[in-house]
Amino acid sequence: MMDTQYRDIRKIDPSRGTRLGDNTPNDADRIEIGPTRLAFSEWAQAGLELPDLQEMRRYRWQRLTGHVVARGYGGLLMFDPLNIRYATDSTNMQLWNMHNPFRAVLLCADGHMVMWDYRNAPFLSGFNPHVAEVRAGADLFYFDRGDKVDVAADAFANAVRILLEEHAPGHRQLAVDKVMVHGLRALEAQGLVVMEGEEVTEKARAVKCADEIRAMRCAMHACEMSVAEMERFARGRVPGGGVSEDDIWAVLHAGNIRRGGEWIETRLLASGPRTNPWFQECGPRIVQDNEIVAFDTDLVGSYGICCDISRTWWIGDAAPRPDMVYAMRHAHEHIMTNMEMLKPGVSVPELTAGTHVLDAKFQALKYGCLMHGVGLCDEWPLVAYPDQAVEGAFEYVLQPGMVLCVEALVGEEGGDFSIKLEDQVLITEDGYENLTGYPFDARLMGEG
Repeated sequence: MMDTQYRDIRKIDPSRGTRLGDNTPNDADRIEIGPTRLAFSEWAQAGLELPDLQEMRRYRWQRLTGHVVARGYGGLLMFDPLNIRYATDSTNMQLWNMHNPFRAVLLCADGHMVMWDYRNAPFLSGFNPHVAEVRAGADLFYFDRGDKVDVAADAFANAVRILLEEHAPGHRQLAVDKVMVHGLRALEAQGLVVMEGEEVTEKARAVKCADEIRAMRCAMHACEMSVAEMERFARGRVPGGGVSEDDIWAVLHAGNIRRGGEWIETRLLASGPRTNPWFQECGPRIVQDNEIVAFDTDLVGSYGICCDISRTWWIGDAAPRPDMVYAMRHAHEHIMTNMEMLKPGVSVPELTAGTHVLDAKFQALKYGCLMHGVGLCDEWPLVAYPDQAVEGAFEYVLQPGMVLCVEALVGEEGGDFSIKLEDQVLITEDGYENLTGYPFDARLMGEG
């Protein structure tokens, strides 16, 4: 009896048996990270279909391998933690890893995949059968290796060369995404021809399979539940003063973690005059009655999926000014009109040329892009405004399974507010589906 109680406590959900709905082990002590019971419960109430993570991992492995083979490369060497997440679905101190690159993955043209991980944690990718080997020694940064980085880089590059000779004989071209300078020199000293790896990974990641879309729907739901908690806090606590931008932003972080999310990439929440110009990060400013709060989630949530949506709220009992209502409606029109262009076969330059045109007074402060891809983070492609487009940079067409974030930033130079809106949109077989369900502020829309 005591053993049964103990085992039930350890499980994520005792009612589900040995496997969870996403086809992963129902064991809270597992190495593999994942959503929490709160997230699973909310998704069940919403009627969401869970992804099959085994199928999602197989698809990603096959897709990366296919892109390597199609280019005639011997392999793909990845250092970027998000590319490693895509290839293996494993994590290890992701944010620390981004500025201290100690992990690497080599995917050979025959599908053989080797992980270099932190030497004390070779077990972190053990749940993924597509990772054939785990090694150590990809840490080629100065803090860790000091004045002998070149020695470590030579040993690492030699191991990569031997693996390619075994699994892609005759191939000298190796795609590499982000590598430290000693690593690049060492790979080239081995006689390898280093190719652009980000081109491979960005295009592989751009088209999502059905299970990735299911994972994104779940992540988006968890994100919007967290945003709702943040909005309730902001509206319930701000009147009368005493609550800062940081206090409000912390609620989103907490909601994300409570649902098995991972981190938030920026601090883009601002209030009142700090919303103009945009990109001021949230801080200790106390939010006042009757002013704007705007934010951009940039949230890496459940299953490591990025949920990148923006909303602007009016906080207070008085009515917003007419110029604020106009700007909000104009921003809403901008993203909704541009969204209507989305369908398979439309090229990125066509999206640029066909954009809804913001009023002249809003042009100087408009956002850095019309749209951008999204998956595990903000991804390829970027859709630029006409005056920012570089000819030949994005000569590609949209495909079913791509997901784009549609952006709007509306504010005047020298103004005391900006409106930030953004929706996350799936390209379907015959058009698009807006994956974002979070409502727009009714009072700023002039509806309440």
